Amino acid sequence: MSLQDIKHIALVLSGKGGVGKSSVTTQLALSLSLQGHNVGILDVDLTGPSIPRFLGIENAKVRQAPGGWIPVPVHEADRSRDGLPSETNGSADLNGTRSGRGALYCMSLGFLLANRGDAVVWRGPKKTAMVRQFLTDVKWSSLDYLLIDTPPGTSDEHISLVETLLKSARPEQLAGAIIVTTPQAISISDVKKEINFCRKTGVSILGVVENMAGFVCPNCSECTNVFSKGGGEAMAKEFEVPFLGSVPIDPMFIRLIEEGRRPTYPEGTVIEGQDMHLNGQPNGVQDDGLLVEKYTACSLCSIFAGIVSQVVTSIQQKQH
Repeated sequence: MSLQDIKHIALVLSGKGGVGKSSVTTQLALSLSLQGHNVGILDVDLTGPSIPRFLGIENAKVRQAPGGWIPVPVHEADRSRDGLPSETNGSADLNGTRSGRGALYCMSLGFLLANRGDAVVWRGPKKTAMVRQFLTDVKWSSLDYLLIDTPPGTSDEHISLVETLLKSARPEQLAGAIIVTTPQAISISDVKKEINFCRKTGVSILGVVENMAGFVCPNCSECTNVFSKGGGEAMAKEFEVPFLGSVPIDPMFIRLIEEGRRPTYPEGTVIEGQDMHLNGQPNGVQDDGLLVEKYTACSLCSIFAGIVSQVVTSIQQKQH
């Protein structure tokens, strides 16, 4: 089975479309990699596979191998910063944290479409078959974490995904689900259904991320709560699940994804107690390099580092 060398599998879910699941999945993966873990992203959002665009690998091609597909590498592991050869896997410490930077791989239906604008017009049975094929025929290498980016709702794909994982993966592999919402009441009402879906199917909930809770202005040093804030945290308390954190909208992250430019901030921009002006490069220089390296200058990087640390700790506590 293609999942046998994966330690932990986490689903990124939401009952609502447009809440930023793919954005959250991308940043969870980059943050896990920066903390030294080898990570894979499986994009099963068949009608809107956007992960390749987020990772800047839209033009990549999936290679066939005997018995399956080889996922696309986003970046390789780099242990050299800790005095280790880049090709080594690194060693985990007592907290399960690896040294250096981990590798990142991706598999998505987007790689299999001839054109980015092609519509996937499939009935339920074909979608179900594709999800099962993604879970069984992708030849992942040894991974610490596999993040699965899902479509919105509780549709055929979700049922097929959970059924296949519960049947094929070892119980200790399926870590649980990260629920993504936005602060508005209409979004939260839909996301509550996803929490109920998890409970009915036996998938544990690792926590709730409240996305788009604020706006980091690119022209001044303010972070304004344009969509209100706190709805996701209130929902987490209501359902007695962990609240992982609030994530603002940052145009610099969007610029990084769309243009590949390293984030820069006006003087005085402080996010989560960190002066972001000191992270940027003057005059937009040093825009070359890997996405994961430029992401470290983004205001959202420190926020997701905290979210990832909570998720990792939660998974480790469940194992003990």
